[in-house]
Amino acid sequence: MSMLRASAASSRMPRVLNSRALSTSAAALAHKEVKFSNDGRAAILKGVNLLANAVSVTLGPKGRNVIIEQPFGGPKITKDGVTVARAIELKDKYENLGARLVQDVASKTNEVAGDGTTTATVLARAIYAEGVKNVAAGCNPMDLRRGSQAAVDAVIKYLEANKREVTTSEEIAQVATISANGDKHVGSLIATAMEKVGKEGVITVKEGKTLEDEIEITEGMRFDRGYISPYFITDIKTQKTEFEKPLVLLSEKKISALQDILPSLEAAVTMRRPLLIIAEDIDGEALAACILNKLRGQLQVCAVKAPGFGDNRKSILGDLAILTGGQVFSDDLDMKLERASPDMLGTTGSVTITKEDTIFLNGEGSKDAITARCEQIRSAMNDPSTSEYDRTKLQERLAKLSGGVAVIRVGGSSEVEVGEKKDRYDDALCATRAAVEEGIVPGGGVALLKAAKSLDSITTANFDQQLGVSIVRSALTRPARQIVENAGEEGSVVVGKLMENPGDFGFGYDASTGEYKDLIAAGVLDPFKVVRTALQDASGVASLLTTSECCIVEAPEEKPAPMPGMGGGMGGMGGMGF
Repeated sequence: MSMLRASAASSRMPRVLNSRALSTSAAALAHKEVKFSNDGRAAILKGVNLLANAVSVTLGPKGRNVIIEQPFGGPKITKDGVTVARAIELKDKYENLGARLVQDVASKTNEVAGDGTTTATVLARAIYAEGVKNVAAGCNPMDLRRGSQAAVDAVIKYLEANKREVTTSEEIAQVATISANGDKHVGSLIATAMEKVGKEGVITVKEGKTLEDEIEITEGMRFDRGYISPYFITDIKTQKTEFEKPLVLLSEKKISALQDILPSLEAAVTMRRPLLIIAEDIDGEALAACILNKLRGQLQVCAVKAPGFGDNRKSILGDLAILTGGQVFSDDLDMKLERASPDMLGTTGSVTITKEDTIFLNGEGSKDAITARCEQIRSAMNDPSTSEYDRTKLQERLAKLSGGVAVIRVGGSSEVEVGEKKDRYDDALCATRAAVEEGIVPGGGVALLKAAKSLDSITTANFDQQLGVSIVRSALTRPARQIVENAGEEGSVVVGKLMENPGDFGFGYDASTGEYKDLIAAGVLDPFKVVRTALQDASGVASLLTTSECCIVEAPEEKPAPMPGMGGGMGGMGGMGF
């Protein structure tokens, strides 16, 4: 027995030794590098400057293009700031920290306002660069941050008091033109689309198949729910699911059992058409079966949660049933999913699903049924007993059911050209929506320049906070200066001349013509939301960077040294006497 125990113990020994060896090896690899105070801030500033230099060349009507290598296909040519920012990854990990943080500024601005990413990058670099200098000179970084935040609040308050509402189609076209880097054709097409579907309507931009840009107004419906799982995505680049002529299964209840959706899956396979499932929720083996079929390529399928809550959800599902010509499976009507047949499923011309919303185009329901449904909703809205909340929800449903969807198809002679134009359309569309939502201010960086005078009245608690205000004052001139320099002129001269006349809010420099004029009258406009978001995001991240005292990164992996004595062939063989 003792020999057996010894044998068992000896057999376990190698495992213990291996485990220890592995943990020691992992500990040797998983170490960090650390930089403190000015060393860390200087390294981060190098990364911020590198990224900002690449992005800032795209700013303004005469901004330059940037060519980006792509892992697949040809290179991408773009003037879109956020696209340039996302393409940059630096070798030095400390520098890359700075670049990544400014990338986040651009991405956040793009997410909220849809435009203004280059302006945000230019502002972030200007605020951080000055902050680093002052901290190195001995200023309190927290007081610098307090001063800069007070300055940003004052600037936004000034701009809000001086902004104008967008009232005409011409102003919409002007905003879109400026955002599209002065392309009047882009501005005109977006203004036309917005006029056709209304300010609350749905406008999408797609790649076309002709040389010319085209606009297509189609009857559609949109709701704020996206795909349940990213496994349903059909276009990795755009992160969208797009189906042509899908079958639509509508259910009021949660779907978990595979048996519930099996008839619908079989119908889709038999008819060789995609299947869209809209239900209260879908999980368990039902969701697993859908994902498995999609991944194996056996069936194009996607699941989306039904929009709304309670009775409002039932009503919206009813609207979708009318729009698609299908039926809603409900326990109230004793309609069971396991008894579904193809004639109970709805159908639509096409559907586009993102992470956040779903758009139906050309639903194949009866026109008379849709008209009757709209009249029914209007009657409910006019009922005196309907609450204000319910009336608002009814108005939303009516707009979605009766409104249209505008599709702008971008043409061009090559894939590269179409991609570059599509980026400009996307920017212009986002800027236009922002302008309609929150109003407009003079463009060309002039609004921020003129807002600098609002900083004169700020009172601060100490000298360092006053320096924080001065940092923002200096940064406010940078976008205008960069726009002028990209147009080939001397930025400091133009900015100096504009600062001589701070009282006229609209007076500025039109970089596209090289003239001083009333920018509002000339149609050189920026959405207030874009300017506000860019300034808030840039100052927030730049101030946080300034107050950072330590940087920690993964240390580069150490390669094991080669074993000694292995080089030079098999030395010493000569003495063997052969």
